[in-house]
Amino acid sequence: MEKHFKIGDHVTWNSEAGRVSGTIIRVHTSDFQYKGYTHHASDEDPQYEIKSDKTDHIAAHKGKALKKL
Repeated sequence: MEKHFKIGDHVTWNSEAGRVSGTIIRVHTSDFQYKGYTHHASDEDPQYEIKSDKTDHIAAHKGKALKKL
């Protein structure tokens, strides 16, 4: 089951540095360029840009990697 979120949702995910939380700032439903790489997304399997609460770093993840807080 894929998870779908919307802009403004507060979510958490695992990163190399441990558990991170942040707010979704953009939803991608088609392929997009991010940090020099093509990220694949669709209406059925979107990717989300999330701004970290602690560092303001922006990350891109699929819904299956995220958990709503």
